[in-house]
Amino acid sequence: MFWFRKPAPSVPPAAPSPLEVPFESVLDSPPSESRRRKRLRWVARGFAVLALILILIVGWLAITAPLSKSLEPIAPPQITLLAADGTPIARTGAIVERPVEAAKLPRHVKQAFLAIEDRRFYSHWGIDPRSIARAVWSNVTGGPTQGGSTITQQLAKFTFLSPKRTLGRKAREALIAFWLEAWLTKDEILERYLSNAYFGDNTYGLRAASLHYFYRQPENLTPAQAAMLAGLVQAPSRLAPTKNPELAEKRMKLVLNAMVATGAMTAREAQAIRTPRIDVRTRNDLPTGTYFADWALPEARKLSDVGYSRQTITTTLDARLQGIARRVTARAGVGKAQVALVAMRPSGEVVAMIGGRDYAASPFNRATQARRQPGSTFKLFVYLAALRQGWRPDDRIANGPIEAGSYRPKNAGERYSPSMTLADAFATSSNVAAVRLFGEVGDEAVIAMARDLGVTAPLPKGDPSLALGTSSMTLLELTAAYAAVAADAYPVEPRAFKAEEKGWFERLFSGPDHFGSREHDGIEQMLRAAVNRGTGRAARLSVPNFGKTGTSQDNRDALFVGYADGLVVGVWIGNDDNSPLKGISGGGLPARVWRDFMIQASGKAKRAVPPPANPRGPIQPLDIPDLGDIPVGERTRIGVDNGDAVLRTEIGGTRIDLRVPIDGERPLVPAAPPPGTPPPAPVPPAPTPGRGE
Repeated sequence: MFWFRKPAPSVPPAAPSPLEVPFESVLDSPPSESRRRKRLRWVARGFAVLALILILIVGWLAITAPLSKSLEPIAPPQITLLAADGTPIARTGAIVERPVEAAKLPRHVKQAFLAIEDRRFYSHWGIDPRSIARAVWSNVTGGPTQGGSTITQQLAKFTFLSPKRTLGRKAREALIAFWLEAWLTKDEILERYLSNAYFGDNTYGLRAASLHYFYRQPENLTPAQAAMLAGLVQAPSRLAPTKNPELAEKRMKLVLNAMVATGAMTAREAQAIRTPRIDVRTRNDLPTGTYFADWALPEARKLSDVGYSRQTITTTLDARLQGIARRVTARAGVGKAQVALVAMRPSGEVVAMIGGRDYAASPFNRATQARRQPGSTFKLFVYLAALRQGWRPDDRIANGPIEAGSYRPKNAGERYSPSMTLADAFATSSNVAAVRLFGEVGDEAVIAMARDLGVTAPLPKGDPSLALGTSSMTLLELTAAYAAVAADAYPVEPRAFKAEEKGWFERLFSGPDHFGSREHDGIEQMLRAAVNRGTGRAARLSVPNFGKTGTSQDNRDALFVGYADGLVVGVWIGNDDNSPLKGISGGGLPARVWRDFMIQASGKAKRAVPPPANPRGPIQPLDIPDLGDIPVGERTRIGVDNGDAVLRTEIGGTRIDLRVPIDGERPLVPAAPPPGTPPPAPVPPAPTPGRGE
């Protein structure tokens, strides 16, 4: 028999006392409260992420779009380069003027720009949804193409961004517009916009445009003038009144109608306005570029102040010498080849530069940009390195053919001898002697010497052909190296502007290096021998002159570089396609161009005086304006004096001048000798030119 216990009635358990509640249950919360706390945590995290993104955006804008940039001109201001005597030589850059102030502008000036560009400018926050929607609707429905950009967006675009039409750029434009609106007042934004907008004719900013088109300050613009200027902003190059007056007038009337629509003027006032007269008084009659100006401009930008004002900077260019350089290169007769010339002071101040036959046809500067082989002009560094190591000009070196090794250069005309002095080897430009000397002193010494004299072109080691100038460089740096010899100070840095004078303390610790007296005297002895009795005889002057010829392989480059009378000049002739020259070598045409330049630069060249007018008809005298005294012997010279050709010689201690008129109308008669002079002896034949000094 089974007994069953009756179950106790179900009674709800009594609530435990607080002391009896387990610790874990205290931490538990109702489900709704837990979800609420989770949401709060996610919201807090979201705000933190947004705050971080905002901080990053602000930092990014501060770096890429600093507010100060909107105070700078968007195009480099105009720079006028002057020659050393103040003669303008080139003008380049944009026409800009100082910024405008919104408070000082007449109301109709501001209203004209706001009416046509941004009617809700003072009520939006950088982006105008209405304008965007209106532009989109007009473009979609086939109406006239419209832009939805506000003035703030336009300022952001042309001040901080590129003109590319991309979605990313539009997003940046919107961010920068908000940035500008947050940190600048509306008038400040308007001022910066008006001071930087482009108005055509290379003119930026309202003040520059007002002065350019109407020759008046923007504070004095009439409503008609303001309306025309406001209309240019949409398409300044196409609407400029100097180029398309009809389109400019049509656009001006559209601006006036917009001003009527905004209530800035009545329809009657708009109809009474007549098209203003254009008053352009300043024309740019200077070239925007020359070979010298293109080279000097980057340094000029560094010297000019950052701002809206135009700059006038004086260069080292000598207008007279530049004119001489232009004439002597133009009449050089190089055919289809190109010619370049650089003239500088021993200090490196460039006084003349020709980079080619015609800048308009080819602005490529063959004096500063073209890297060509210098040929035997590079031997300067080889012989200087030898002098530094103790060699002397009268030391001898083998001059026979090189018959060993893989590199076997030859002398011009296959002219050899058992040996010759360094001075003679340099004067006659012996290739085999130079290569042997290069091997004696070592390539490192030669390269080190070139670097000391300012050559930056690549110079390969272990290549004996380097001695003959097979490594390319610019004519400018080659000429500067010769200037270092002329100055007895190295390196010489070519410059287009005068350098600031260094103090004695700075000169003491960072002054130039100098050659030893033996080195300098030795190299000048060789350079003079090369002109007086060597390959450079065609460059010989009546004053001490120093120089070296250079002809690269297959006559692809012909050069002469030398100095005299305070000028260092380099001349190069060659073809742009590096094809061989026909019948031109360094000792020929380049040497003659160099001499022609030097004679005229010295001021000793005399122009023939035209003879009196002939009643029977005009007489054309022989044109020899640049002929100076030509030494044809130790005591004999030929020159021009008062329109006569004069042979000056000395016989038995007595000076004799033989004159002949250039027009050939009078017979050759000797000038009357001073009283008491004994009868002259027969004139001996003059010695052959170019022999000895």
